[in-house]
Amino acid sequence: MARLNEKAYEILVGELKKYAQNSDIANVEAKMVIEALDKLRADPGSPASFEDIKAEIIGSFDDFPETVIARAAKANGGESKAQSARQGTRQSARHQNRHTSATAATAEQSKPPVRGLWAYIAGSVAVGVAAFTGIVWIANLPYPMIRKPVAETVPILLLPSYINMDRNYRAATSLVEEADQLVAKATGPEDIERGAEKVTQAREHLDQLPVWFLGYEPKMYCSLFGCSWRFTFDEFEAARKAMGRLEARVFQEQNAQKQLQQAETTIAEAKLAYDRATTGAEKQEAIAQWQSGLDLLAQIAPTPLAGTMVRPRLAAAERDFKVVVGSTEKTVQNATFIDAAKIFAMQAAVNSQNPPHSVETWQQIIGLWEEAIDRLRQVPNNAPGYLEAQQKLAEYQANLATVRNRLEAERRSVQALERANVLIVKWQELGLSDPESPQLAANLPKIINELEKVEPGTTASAQAQDLLKFAREKLQQLDKS
Repeated sequence: MARLNEKAYEILVGELKKYAQNSDIANVEAKMVIEALDKLRADPGSPASFEDIKAEIIGSFDDFPETVIARAAKANGGESKAQSARQGTRQSARHQNRHTSATAATAEQSKPPVRGLWAYIAGSVAVGVAAFTGIVWIANLPYPMIRKPVAETVPILLLPSYINMDRNYRAATSLVEEADQLVAKATGPEDIERGAEKVTQAREHLDQLPVWFLGYEPKMYCSLFGCSWRFTFDEFEAARKAMGRLEARVFQEQNAQKQLQQAETTIAEAKLAYDRATTGAEKQEAIAQWQSGLDLLAQIAPTPLAGTMVRPRLAAAERDFKVVVGSTEKTVQNATFIDAAKIFAMQAAVNSQNPPHSVETWQQIIGLWEEAIDRLRQVPNNAPGYLEAQQKLAEYQANLATVRNRLEAERRSVQALERANVLIVKWQELGLSDPESPQLAANLPKIINELEKVEPGTTASAQAQDLLKFAREKLQQLDKS
């Protein structure tokens, strides 16, 4: 039997989701508590009691209603609050009796002889140091229920944590910069590999920073030593996204390098097979393999390093192919342009799925369609595949125009939502300073007007609709009053 049943879990998660709406940090803490509840729900054993459930929640949310915890404990079939209190009282009484007896016995034996006074003092100091060390160790445990109260009352005990956070943030930022330089200005695959190692190390350091602790600033420590890691939750997320982008670039470069190696191997084998061919069929087979290698080179993503390496190698490979194969090259090359255009078009279509998309994503999709169109325009008008190329060109240009319209709609909608948010902030400030001001009702149509400019099917649409509903309801309330 699981320690936490589904009914109790739903009661607790429902209340936690209300707290998660207060702020980004509360949302993160709520997720941490829900993960702890998920573990209770998965672990077999006796039903979790009122105190067991309370221990998982109160450390992160001090004002969490005990009535909800009691209701969840009752639904779970564990000890109620009253039962836990009675059991704790009996245990406390037994412990107090044992402690009183032990104290009386120790008092008789603790009178040290004069000649052992210094040894007694040294032992007491050692015990005190050990006790203080233990307290500091406990205070620096990476748990919100421990660190938050300590940070608010005795922040000096968290000095080791502050030093560690400072070191980890400095290391993370330094490693990200090194990785960015290695990847952006790579001169060979070795630089990409080193950049990947730096990104991995940076992520390990950033993972050591407690997200829930970002709002607690050790003022004394920072005034003496400076804290380079003082940043907001949004900046923490931005740092993670920066590392994600670096990891994506590293993956693309590594994948491109593998494709480059595979293409060069295919071309080398095709050349050798062509030289050894004795029949026309064997030569045609070698030519097809050779062309396959050229196709692989042409399809490699234009990443900074791989793109620089591919261009001269592709040119050299095509030159050799033309010299050796002769007129066959033109026909095959035209087919290559058409096939390459289809690959870019397919990727653009895949990336366009499941809208809405951000401005950046639409721009990437536009780039893919433009690459496909550029390949088709390289097919000469006297080539056998010219008619097919023109048909695809018309189709791709129509798709490109559609995507450009989507990009402009996304850009206009995002800008309209930003303007609306600015007006909403000013409206809220006016409401706090002068709740009876007639400007409250007068400013709402301006907000509604900006929100109505947000077009459906954009990333800003959902938020704009929620705000629009709120603004219209407020306007109706103010008009009635």
